[in-house]
Amino acid sequence: MQFLKESLPYPFWFSFLAVAATNGDDNGNQTTQAQAELFLKNAYKILTEYSYKSSLAAWARATNITDYNSQVEIKAYLAYTEVYAEVQKNASKFDLNKLDYDTSRQIRMLSNSTNLKNQTEFEESEKLGSRLSKLYSTAKVGNNSLSPQLVNIMAKSRDYDELLQAWWGWRNESGRKMRDVYRRFVELKNKGARENGYTDRGQAWRGRYEVDDLGNIVEKLWNDLRPLYLEMHAYVRYKLTKTYRGKVLENDYIPAHLLGNMWAQSWVNIYDLVEPYKNKPSLDVTSNLKKDSRYNTPEKLTKLAESFFESIGLKKLPANFYKNSLLQKPKDRDVVCHASAWDFLLYQDVRIKQCVEITHNHLVTLHHELGHIQYYLQYGNLPYVYRTGANPGFHEAVGDLMSLSVDTPGHLETLGLLKDYKSDNEADINALMKMAMRKVAFLPFGYLIDQWRWNVFNGKISEKEYNAKWWELRRKYQGIKPPVPRSEDDFDPGAKYHIPSDTPYIRYFISYVLQFQFHKAACKAKGFTGSLFKCSIHKSKAAGKKIGAMLELGKSKPWPIALEKMTGSKNMSVAPIKEYFEPLRKWLVKERCDKKYKVGWPGQSADGVQDCETTSAGVKNVNGKYSSAILLFVASLLQFVVSM
Repeated sequence: MQFLKESLPYPFWFSFLAVAATNGDDNGNQTTQAQAELFLKNAYKILTEYSYKSSLAAWARATNITDYNSQVEIKAYLAYTEVYAEVQKNASKFDLNKLDYDTSRQIRMLSNSTNLKNQTEFEESEKLGSRLSKLYSTAKVGNNSLSPQLVNIMAKSRDYDELLQAWWGWRNESGRKMRDVYRRFVELKNKGARENGYTDRGQAWRGRYEVDDLGNIVEKLWNDLRPLYLEMHAYVRYKLTKTYRGKVLENDYIPAHLLGNMWAQSWVNIYDLVEPYKNKPSLDVTSNLKKDSRYNTPEKLTKLAESFFESIGLKKLPANFYKNSLLQKPKDRDVVCHASAWDFLLYQDVRIKQCVEITHNHLVTLHHELGHIQYYLQYGNLPYVYRTGANPGFHEAVGDLMSLSVDTPGHLETLGLLKDYKSDNEADINALMKMAMRKVAFLPFGYLIDQWRWNVFNGKISEKEYNAKWWELRRKYQGIKPPVPRSEDDFDPGAKYHIPSDTPYIRYFISYVLQFQFHKAACKAKGFTGSLFKCSIHKSKAAGKKIGAMLELGKSKPWPIALEKMTGSKNMSVAPIKEYFEPLRKWLVKERCDKKYKVGWPGQSADGVQDCETTSAGVKNVNGKYSSAILLFVASLLQFVVSM
């Protein structure tokens, strides 16, 4: 720890050690409570300083990918983790039973770690992580990088073979090269988790939600949403059979490269192929954004997103935000273009890194990233361990909460971006379909990534079946298949950013559930009484006040309390998302019954999906169980017969 002593004023270093050394000495002049409070104060000061230095180094590497910057990043992070290890060692000495609830909770959070004890192994794991990130960020197919070239091909091309080349090429140049590195990386990360009392790294990740049965909770949420996804999948597949005749088949999986996105996680880019009513104005405002001088640069588009947060009374961005952020891809160096928000913890230094393009999708993404920034600003005065989301899904949900308002036709009209729009039933179905292509299509993808990874961590998926199990899950949950044969020479999970970056992913599934809960609560605060999908909270200070009250809690309270603060309930629920899309679900059922196309795919049941055998009283579902309306009708009929 010599470097630490040299970097901090001597009195601070002395007091830091003194608190640790006298911890638990009830015969001294201080109580254990007072000692703990002083320890936390000093620990947070040093952790904030070293976290800031580590974040600066990580930013430098992410915005200029070089071997030198990667080495500096690793060195800075190692320094931070060494300090954190010293803090954790001293934190573990406190008797939590002698502390008040809040202090003991902070000490407990500080004590959690998954870092390897052996410094050589720890440094190896960090170097492997940096190598994985570099393999992903510098991969190219010919002269085409992922963003914007390959992303644009996947979004805009309707040529089956061109899409296949981009899809197949990206996996060859990214994931395929990571397999051996990833195997060793997992081995080391798992060892670190076990050394700190966890069964594996997956258990450590799930522990961030402070519940014992996260897997069961998420499974229940997904099963409740699955019938809606099955309807979407069936409709989109039916439409694709018309575009790619002989390539997409009824009652089969959808080839993964035909859904407008490199990972088939969002289908919104093929909305033009599935649009329900073609005689309506386009809901994609990309062309209008590019023509509008108010919005047609990366900075102007970002300021447009910022204005939404200000309109509901939330915090303004700090003066240095635009100076420090990266909003445009540089021409002279490689950068990690994957959009992300950054909190440097000191000096109100918050930033986003996004290679902004003037498109509808990027406008939505900017609101998402600024949602993270708003969260950082709201909890910025809390103690170090509380400066994060109530649970990881909360952070992801906040920006998407805003996008649910931003993406409404009504709001886009107020911005002057949607021309000649008239609301009617057909226009509403179009709007809901476009939103579903972004939101509903994502749900199984958000669920399966960490299912795969949790099972890698716990050994249920061995290195010899990485790729086979990946595609088993994608078939099972998404109903998609690889367009070309895959083998264990491939490593298709690595073609998705969050695998090489070691970023947990279940947060995104949870965020998609939470954002609709938040949206319903915010709309209620505004006093909105119409259909949920038509609500925009733009300019509603009442909605902003409710949102801010939740955000400022950070992680200072368990997440059910933060959820209750916003929604009135401590439980996650899919009821709002089902309510939001219910008009679309009904339309999809009618469309399927009228066109007589199939629902589901090989090996999977369609339980819960409505069948087309209707009566005047209701609809029978596919497993033969009649709706309550039919049962009531039959009961009434029998009663009538008996009475005759």
